[in-house]
Amino acid sequence: MATAIRLRRLGAAAAVATAASGAFLIQPSYSTSDRGSGPASIAAVRQRISDRNAVVPPRAVQESALIAATAENPLDILVVGGGATGSGVAFDAVTRGLRVGLVEREDFSSGTSSRSTKLIHGGVRYLEKAVFNLDYGQLKLVFHALEERKQVIENAPHLCHALPCMTPCFDWFEVVYYWMGLKMYDLVAGLRLLHVSRYYSAQESVELFPTLARKGNNKSLKGTVVYYDGQMNDARLNVGLACSAAVAGAAVLNHAEVVSFLKDEASNRTIGARIRDNLSGKEFDTYAKVVVNAAGPFCDSVRKLADKDVKPMICPSSGVHIVLPDYYSPEGMGLIVPKTKDGRVVFMLPWLGRTIAGTTDSNTPITLLPEPHEDEIQFILDAICDYLNVKVRRTDVLSAWSGIRPLATDPSAKNTESISRDHVVCEDYPGLVTITGGKWTTYRGMAEDAVNAAIKSGKLTPQNGCLTSKLQIVGGDGWDPASFTVIAQQYTRMKKSHGKVVPGVMDTAAAKHLSHAYGTWAERVAAIAQNENLGKRLAHGYPILEAEVAYCARNEYCESAIDFIARRSRLAFLDTDAASRALPRVIEILASEHNWDDSRQTYELKKAKEFLETFKSSRNAQFHDGKHV
Repeated sequence: MATAIRLRRLGAAAAVATAASGAFLIQPSYSTSDRGSGPASIAAVRQRISDRNAVVPPRAVQESALIAATAENPLDILVVGGGATGSGVAFDAVTRGLRVGLVEREDFSSGTSSRSTKLIHGGVRYLEKAVFNLDYGQLKLVFHALEERKQVIENAPHLCHALPCMTPCFDWFEVVYYWMGLKMYDLVAGLRLLHVSRYYSAQESVELFPTLARKGNNKSLKGTVVYYDGQMNDARLNVGLACSAAVAGAAVLNHAEVVSFLKDEASNRTIGARIRDNLSGKEFDTYAKVVVNAAGPFCDSVRKLADKDVKPMICPSSGVHIVLPDYYSPEGMGLIVPKTKDGRVVFMLPWLGRTIAGTTDSNTPITLLPEPHEDEIQFILDAICDYLNVKVRRTDVLSAWSGIRPLATDPSAKNTESISRDHVVCEDYPGLVTITGGKWTTYRGMAEDAVNAAIKSGKLTPQNGCLTSKLQIVGGDGWDPASFTVIAQQYTRMKKSHGKVVPGVMDTAAAKHLSHAYGTWAERVAAIAQNENLGKRLAHGYPILEAEVAYCARNEYCESAIDFIARRSRLAFLDTDAASRALPRVIEILASEHNWDDSRQTYELKKAKEFLETFKSSRNAQFHDGKHV
């Protein structure tokens, strides 16, 4: 009886989804009033961003631009926070023709935005909740996320792609249930569908996913349902957004912290911020008509700078992920464990030549460097072991990390019992607009909403409406999956070995890595590898080249060793021990680029080692008497 009711609800919800999808997907993402000035503005902005000879302004120039924003000549918008949302806000605002600045206390994507599941998804579990709880709010979340999902992939094709995900079924009810649910997921996606989901028999499933178990909980595998979501290199996408904003004219500055807000004495409105450059220690004032707080889990700390008694709006949640060797999953196919002990969905996905698995969902304090607990790591290992025919071992964990999700409540809402997975935009202090909540997939829509709120707050006059649904980030325009062949054919990796310079082949792995990490700008990196003798790999088994360190220092605001091993490359996330072995050479190249003295190099090594200790690989796991602590 219960089964029949659940299936009937799925059918009824599918009909609702069909009707609603028309309302959500047919509407254009810009108003008719934007169309007159839109095309010319889009062409001009696109040409600037897609120019392969474009230069990202140096950090010193960006800081000078912020200092030049005075009370008499303020910025239109100052963004606080350089994560996905903050960088998205800066990119959106500057491409509307507004004067924009952005400051980030640490580095672009240093917080939650680099610690995601790497999925660009609509949220299958939100759809299930919408159906069984008859929750239209959850259904709207799915519609919005699916609409944005394909947009993110199109805007950064070198960093994002579609990924098939397999859901194993161990009885026939599960086959029918998941098949219907994922067909409805396809239906809700509408015109934004990536690929159609389908059922595979048990034999076909094992051929596609060789490590998949044929038995689970004493039941035989009946087959799998495979559907598609998107996957990304999250930190590099975030850095690409920040650099795109910089190329378009925004003054973006990492390692710069807001220490206090500037206020107009007459109106008590926020009109700027006192900023400290954390690299030099210098402080300066920057004035702006509106400040946008996009500090993620730390947005309450920023709000308290305006009003120390402000009511908190963040409920932090910890999401832990682990990285395993590539043999746990085949290239190009993910696995979803739909039912875990606490009701969470656990993913196991191929990512950058390794396997990423997660995630947990538990309460956590807000810290700059969250660490995963051993019981959370073990929970993920236990969740996947019943679905695999290989032994799942703690010793195979190459890296493990924790990220803090900024689940948000609206401070202006009358009922705050329900914490929203959607984003919240509010202005609870004059001149300070806060945007928080949401998820990576919807960063562009979140940024659009925040910029709209800032325009209203500051009575700003943009030249055009939002253009970001039609703009690719730097490196994306003109990129093709076969672009790596040009690099492989035309460049050589010149390497220093035992005091001599020797040529090396720009092999397929290195060429593909450069193409996907840097898009159409990859040839710049390849040229450094060839012409400056920096073609050697930084770590055995990984295609990351020494030339990337120099390139990122010159063109991507890479100001520390941690910036490189964690965000410009993903080595810390892929293999903590490999990142540790690469550190001396990374620091040596950065020292040459930034003129570091010996004391700075020693400091960089110390800070990077401390940072890597928070990534719990098998080598630095915490054990006591043979047990996890």
